[in-house]
Amino acid sequence: MTTPSPDPAPPVPYGTPDAPRIAVRGEARLEVDPEIARIGVTVAARGKDRRTALDDLTRRNATVLDLIKTYGDAVEKLETGSFSITPELKEKGRGERVHAYHGRVRITAELTDFTALGELTTRVADLDLTHVDGPWWALRLTSPAYREARQQAVREAVQRAQEYAEALGTTLAALVELADIGAENAQPLAPAAPGGRMRSMAYAAAEDTAAAPLDLEPQRQHVHAQVNARFTMHPPRL
Repeated sequence: MTTPSPDPAPPVPYGTPDAPRIAVRGEARLEVDPEIARIGVTVAARGKDRRTALDDLTRRNATVLDLIKTYGDAVEKLETGSFSITPELKEKGRGERVHAYHGRVRITAELTDFTALGELTTRVADLDLTHVDGPWWALRLTSPAYREARQQAVREAVQRAQEYAEALGTTLAALVELADIGAENAQPLAPAAPGGRMRSMAYAAAEDTAAAPLDLEPQRQHVHAQVNARFTMHPPRL
């Protein structure tokens, strides 16, 4: 009869005297220039009847889109969002009688040329019944700044572990684990609040002469990365 071999011993979470384990955290914080800026444009129209309001809104919307498109490659993305035509009821009188119709359409533009951004923002805000929000500064999801922050966090973790080992008169032996903070218990990211951590301005349409281009100062972006790292080290002589 064959005797079953015993199960292998579970790994010791805190290392052994022959392979002491070091657990450290690496962290990096960078401050970099933004790569893109977004502005939101709300175009409005009003008419005594639905068709008049719709025609006026269509014309104003086309004017804004044509103006933004004249900036060519400076505009990386142009999107139309919400659209509405809403009746305004008279406050007095019998029954539900419509006094006027109000139309709105929302446009979002994403620019990479911040010099063009100041000029475009002023020109759009100079149009009648047009409201501009922003700019909101940001980095692209593929920005190299994120990679640089992660790499710096890893280098800091290695350096910190080496310093602990040196304090004991020994050296690191092997990397056991490297993980983002919270990687094993990740929670869904909550949507950011509108305009969160971004500079925001609003501009109403000018009534008289055209305004000079705005001089916008891009807001620096903060990138943060953290990692947990565990190493084994050669047994020190204590």
